[in-house]
Amino acid sequence: MELLFLLKGMILGFSIAAPVGPMGVLCIRRTLANGMLNGFFTGFGTASADAVYGCIAALGITAISSFLFDNRVFLHLFGGLFLLYLGYSTFRAIPADKAAAVEGKGLFGAYISAFFLTLTNPATIMSFAAVFAGLGIGAADGDYRLASWMVFGVFIGSLVWWLILITSVNLFRSRFTQDKLKRVNQLSGSIIFGFGILSLFSI
Repeated sequence: MELLFLLKGMILGFSIAAPVGPMGVLCIRRTLANGMLNGFFTGFGTASADAVYGCIAALGITAISSFLFDNRVFLHLFGGLFLLYLGYSTFRAIPADKAAAVEGKGLFGAYISAFFLTLTNPATIMSFAAVFAGLGIGAADGDYRLASWMVFGVFIGSLVWWLILITSVNLFRSRFTQDKLKRVNQLSGSIIFGFGILSLFSI
């Protein structure tokens, strides 16, 4: 039974992470600009945030869920403004001649920024809550053990997607010249900026 819910969680985590939104674009850009490890920590941060929301939905932490819902306007505003800043800085970024030797603050910064940026989208918890409720393993049924296995599966499934993405991007790294990298930055920045505008208009 535990394995079944673990697999369900993995499928859920993978499917929620897979659509290429602003985090996907950010992960691709960081992989190309700063190396595969930086891209991995970006994906790791996003997967961790997915697991947090999955935990809130599965274990029925009502107080936290209510707090996120009550402050959804602020979260959307903060997330939208941060996306605008991130899009602008990405658009203007000058590609390095080679991948940066990322360590310490670089990796930590990649993880933290991705983690908190993902958390600013409280709508994600609604997706998790709907699925978990449909499967009948929330706190209402009192089965925290199975819920925990599914949350772990969500984290693994999300992380698997990010590993696939950064590995694929890294394989084609050699095809990106300085000029192409600059265009990638500009395209990525424009897309991220666009997501920021959409986020602000959705408030």
